[in-house]
Amino acid sequence: MGNPTGFMDSPRQVNPAIAPLERIGNFGEFHSPLDRQARMRQGGRCMDCGVPFCQSGILLGGAVSGCPLHNLTPEWNDMLYRGNWSHALARLTKTNNFPEFTGRVCPALCEAACTCALNGEAVTIRENELAIIEDAFLHGLIVPAPPRTRTGRRVAVVGSGPSGLAAADQLNRRGHLVTVLEREDRPGGLLMYGIPNMKLDKAVVGRRVELMRGEGVTFLTGHDVGVQVDAQQLMADYDAVVLCCGAGKPRDLAVENRQVEGVHFAVDFLKETTRALLAGRESSITARDKAVVVVGGGDTGNDCVGTCIRQGCRSVVQLEMMPEPPTQRPADNPWPQWPRTRKTDYGQQEAIARFGGDPRRYQTTVSKLLGDPAGRLTGIQTQLLRPQADPDTGKVRMVPQEGSQDTLQADLLLIAAGFLGCQPYVPQAFGLDLTPRGTAATLPGRHATGIPGLFAAGDMRRGQSLVVWAISEGRSAAREVDQYLMGYSNLP
Repeated sequence: MGNPTGFMDSPRQVNPAIAPLERIGNFGEFHSPLDRQARMRQGGRCMDCGVPFCQSGILLGGAVSGCPLHNLTPEWNDMLYRGNWSHALARLTKTNNFPEFTGRVCPALCEAACTCALNGEAVTIRENELAIIEDAFLHGLIVPAPPRTRTGRRVAVVGSGPSGLAAADQLNRRGHLVTVLEREDRPGGLLMYGIPNMKLDKAVVGRRVELMRGEGVTFLTGHDVGVQVDAQQLMADYDAVVLCCGAGKPRDLAVENRQVEGVHFAVDFLKETTRALLAGRESSITARDKAVVVVGGGDTGNDCVGTCIRQGCRSVVQLEMMPEPPTQRPADNPWPQWPRTRKTDYGQQEAIARFGGDPRRYQTTVSKLLGDPAGRLTGIQTQLLRPQADPDTGKVRMVPQEGSQDTLQADLLLIAAGFLGCQPYVPQAFGLDLTPRGTAATLPGRHATGIPGLFAAGDMRRGQSLVVWAISEGRSAAREVDQYLMGYSNLP
């Protein structure tokens, strides 16, 4: 602990953001870093708390508290405060392969569990992390470091999202020959085509991919395993195969007139938007001059709101079926549990600035889609919901409220209602079963599938989750693969 009184002397200071009405004019990242001295002071706010819940990654109150990667946060905050940026980098990258990703898009489970957050404002852990890694890139501390020796064992990683990249990075460091197969035209998975540019510039993803190429990882794009690539041949050609294909099966709406034109899954909308930006063309799915309704109140729904505003939508409404969360922690949700409070994210902030009001409507669901004679979407019939406890189990579910129908004008409907597991054709190609949740079936508590040499990790194994969890999954899967190949593992 570098500064015993730092948490009292220095207030929390976050990276300044461009004003909403200014930043919606483009798809660029909109936070600028603090200067080095200010960032070092923020590192000095980390206190000698004795039990650093920030790095715990444990289940409390039904949600994970602290970092699933068990980042050595107090150590690199101390080094940051002391100005020893290179040592801070060494401690940071010991547990996190890609701080430049988590430093941008992670919801900061660590900060919710920070001891400073108990009676004040948390340490800026996520932004400190981002500052350390970006400073390292800026000053040439991040360069390709291929392994000194190779084991001769060949591993195929199917999917190049955060779990696939983490597994590939770890296995390559161990000396295995790693090939990553990606069905899209660019590596990165959801980092490339699922997260909007204003949250994660695609040059950041490309920078990491090129670094891994320089360290010996082979990337094959346009290789759709189970369609263009035979799964059994892949198993024969490699000593181990790791499936990291994500949870790409979106949850649909079972409503009347679902077939009308103008309804898209959020994942398709966001993917096409990024493709268009990278190609310098107009998106084929655009919100320009349209009344937009987004179904889903989570991060993906918020990303849709922010994207639609940048495309020039006429209006945007975001529907959430659950009740509006409180602004303060309820009594049954104490620190260090993840706070179940209302969060107004960047997309909602921009909607408020652009249209004068919060786009969210809580306890609301879609009951019917309306269309014109040509089959184009014209409106959405909604219905309010109310919470009702099951008399036997006590479990609360949302049920329709009679006489609460309303109609919203809509030219574009984006479904951001979550995912139902992985797309089944990949596991089916390997003869791998699915769980009732639609994820790839693995042995209990393992990444091994029961099929010799076949492993699964990330959202494909655990269901839709966070980038930080995907990295954790990729790292732990890599250790299992290494154990399988070598009889032991020295991977962390």
